[in-house]
Amino acid sequence: MNMPTTSTSTRPLVWTKRISQVPKEVFVSESLFEEELRTIFYGDCWHVVAHEGELPEVGDFKTFELGRMPLLIVRGKDRQVRVFLNSCTHRGTQVETASCGNRTEFECPYHRWLFGLEGDLVGCPGSKEFSPEFQKEDYDLKEVRVGVHLGLVFVTLGKATPPLEDWIGAPIMEPLSVVLGGDGRLKLLGYQKVRYAVNWKAYNDNDGYHAPLLHTGFRLLNWQGGQGAQYMTENGHACIVAQLKPIQHSGFLKDTSLITFKGQNPEKGSCVVQLFPCSVVVKHLDVINLRFAIARSHDVTEVHYAYFAHVDDSEDMVRHRLRQSSNLLGPCGMVTMEDAAIFQRIHIGSYTPGQAEFQKGVTGGDQPSFDVKQNDETGQLPKWEHYRKLMGFQREA
Repeated sequence: MNMPTTSTSTRPLVWTKRISQVPKEVFVSESLFEEELRTIFYGDCWHVVAHEGELPEVGDFKTFELGRMPLLIVRGKDRQVRVFLNSCTHRGTQVETASCGNRTEFECPYHRWLFGLEGDLVGCPGSKEFSPEFQKEDYDLKEVRVGVHLGLVFVTLGKATPPLEDWIGAPIMEPLSVVLGGDGRLKLLGYQKVRYAVNWKAYNDNDGYHAPLLHTGFRLLNWQGGQGAQYMTENGHACIVAQLKPIQHSGFLKDTSLITFKGQNPEKGSCVVQLFPCSVVVKHLDVINLRFAIARSHDVTEVHYAYFAHVDDSEDMVRHRLRQSSNLLGPCGMVTMEDAAIFQRIHIGSYTPGQAEFQKGVTGGDQPSFDVKQNDETGQLPKWEHYRKLMGFQREA
């Protein structure tokens, strides 16, 4: 697949020899963002773009963007979910503009070329007068390589991307299963969509150190302590699994049902999985939350918060998950509302020279540690090392 190119280039960015330092410039460089689009977003990485629970019926679709690449995600008549470039194969016009819905066919408005649910070109007015070389089957919508794991729909635009399960990695498999209800059989409850004034890497640089310190909700609920662990992979994924200790009600909530945990295993009551480059899936209490992130520019990251229930949930459990979802973990959720302000302040502060430096859990050495405690911030360092190598940046001698 021929990917878009740009004449923008970035000067070599040299990292210090300290594994715990990240140059602030990576958060604010416009030219670097163009390189990231080519190398990461259009390169040999898998990216989460949907969950099959968003597309339960034949003809259901969702549009999404991978960097600047418009995608059309469709459940076909054979019930298979496919992903296409959202661009007419005639003159390149965007085919579908709605964020989601249901169609029997997709029609380009420019010259009324018509495409079926499997991407096949089924009609094009005036074709008797087309060039002699025209063959209808050569002009189906361009399909993107797809991988599905527990209903999560991944795409890659690269030619040498490894198999999906190899890319996810063994340490992440079990926590990812926990977040996705065990078997991935989910149904959509709804969305919240927000744009943060922050670089995509800062959005996904969310460590275990900050949670009890930044978020007032955690302190008010006395959610501090409890056993937990962090797991990382060499290709940039990370997760934090934490036990939910019984909440000590401090009286500030009139309706404590909002923070009731109806799950069966408090040791897996909280689980956050960060998939490189910038997707996040979260289970906290009974919330199942997928955060689809779009790197819009070097200073804007758009996040679609999608909330789910399990298909076997009772009506009462669905109502409970719905109430708990955005009220607890959304962009203005009770325990996450401070994130947006911090994201922007990280971005503003990164225009100063120097390094962003990790401290909690740093053990020294020139390689990132994979032995990390629940509230260490160093769980992010394997991700940064993977990013540095992927982008070809060298460290000081």
